[in-house]
Amino acid sequence: MKIIKYPNQSEYKAILSRPTQDISVIEERVAPILKRVKEEGDIAIRDFALKFDNVALDNFTVNISEIQNAESLLTEDLKTAIKQAYANIYKFHEAQKSVPEKIETIAGVTCWRKSVGIDKVGLYIPGGTAPLFSTVLMLGIPAQIAGCREVVLCTPSNHPAIYFAASLCGISKVFRIGGSQAIAAMAYGTETIPQVYKIFGPGNQYVTAAKMLVNKEGIAIDMPAGPSEVAVYADETAKPAFVAADLLSQAEHGIDSQVLLVSTSETVVEAVNQELSSQLAVLPRAEFAAKALENSQALVVENQEIALEILNQYAAEHLIMSIENAEEVSEKIYNAGSIFLGNYTPESAGDYASGTNHTLPTNGYARAYSGVSLDSFTKKITVQNITQAGIQNLGKTIIEMATAESLEAHANAVRVRLANN
Repeated sequence: MKIIKYPNQSEYKAILSRPTQDISVIEERVAPILKRVKEEGDIAIRDFALKFDNVALDNFTVNISEIQNAESLLTEDLKTAIKQAYANIYKFHEAQKSVPEKIETIAGVTCWRKSVGIDKVGLYIPGGTAPLFSTVLMLGIPAQIAGCREVVLCTPSNHPAIYFAASLCGISKVFRIGGSQAIAAMAYGTETIPQVYKIFGPGNQYVTAAKMLVNKEGIAIDMPAGPSEVAVYADETAKPAFVAADLLSQAEHGIDSQVLLVSTSETVVEAVNQELSSQLAVLPRAEFAAKALENSQALVVENQEIALEILNQYAAEHLIMSIENAEEVSEKIYNAGSIFLGNYTPESAGDYASGTNHTLPTNGYARAYSGVSLDSFTKKITVQNITQAGIQNLGKTIIEMATAESLEAHANAVRVRLANN
C-alpha cells in the first residue's frame, strides 16, 4: 500500500482517482450481446452460456422444489445467521415506510403523495468467486416490503444459500443465467424470462455496462456501479489491527477494488501497514487483496479539516471513521454511501447483518446517489382533490398563470367549472 505524506491540494484529484477501464470499449462488446438477446431470446441466452461459461443450458429455470429444498443443504449455524440477518434487514427497511400525509394547500384543495411498489423488478446476483447470498437479502427484502408484484432473480450460481435467501424473501422466479445476457433478458424479456421495469444488483464491468446501456432504452436501474471500495479515517484512537482488517475485507472483493486510508498520524499509518502484511499472509483470497492494495494508498494529512476535505472529495462507497467523537465528526461528511462509526463497527457488519443495505454507490457516485433502500423499489404518485369551494379559491390564480403562458385551453378548463359552480 503506497503511503503519501502531506499531499498538496493540487494532487488530490490524481491521488483519489479510481482504477477504471475505458467504458466505451466494454460497451462495444456488450451491445451486440444485448441486441441478440432482444431479437432471439432464449436461443441467444443458451448460445452465450455455452460461449462464455462453457455451460450447456437446456432449461435455465430453477425449479420451485430446488429452491424449497435448499434449506436442507445448509448447516444449522448458517441458516440461523441468514435468518438473523433477514430479521435485522427487514426491521430496518420496514421502518422506512411512509404514511401519506394529506396537505390542504388552500381551503378546498388537498394534495398528498402515496408510495406504490414497482410492479416488476429484476435482481442480478453474480456468480464469480463468491456466492453473494447476502445481496439476495439486501435486494429481496425491500422488494418484499414494497409489495413488488413480480420479482425475477437471475444468477449463474446454484449455491443453496442463494436459493434459501430467495425463499425467505418470497422469490420463486429464479433463473440460472449470468453476465450481460442476464441483464438483457430481464430488460427485454424472453420466452422464459419475464421483462421487468427496474434492474438491481452488482456485477463485473460487463454487467455494469449492460445495465447502463439498457438504462438508455428506458429500463430503470438501481444506480451506476463500479468496483467496491472503502475509505478509513483513523486517528491516534484507532486500533491498527482493526483498520488493517477493514481494509483487507474490502480488498479481497477483487483486483479492481480500492481502499483508502486517511490519517493525521504517521505512527498509525505505519502500524496499519505492518498489520496489512501480517494479516494478508494468512488470507485465502490474498492474491485478490494484494492486487487491490497495489491500487490503493494511505494519506497522512496535517489535520482533521484536510482529512474531511479529502474524504468528501473521494465520496467513498463505505466510509469507516475510527476516530475520537466519530458520530459528531460524521455530521461533516456529506459525500459517502454508508458510514461506519468507531472502532467496533466493521464495514462487514453493513455488508451482512446490521440492517442497512450494502448496495451502495461507488466510483464517486455517492456525490449524487443514495444506496438502495425501500424507496428504490417504490414510485411516488401524487394525488389531489379539489372541492367546488376549492376551485373557486384557486381558480383565478390558475387562469391568470395559464393566460400569461398563452395556454387558453388550460384556463378554460377552470373557467367552465367556475361558470357551472
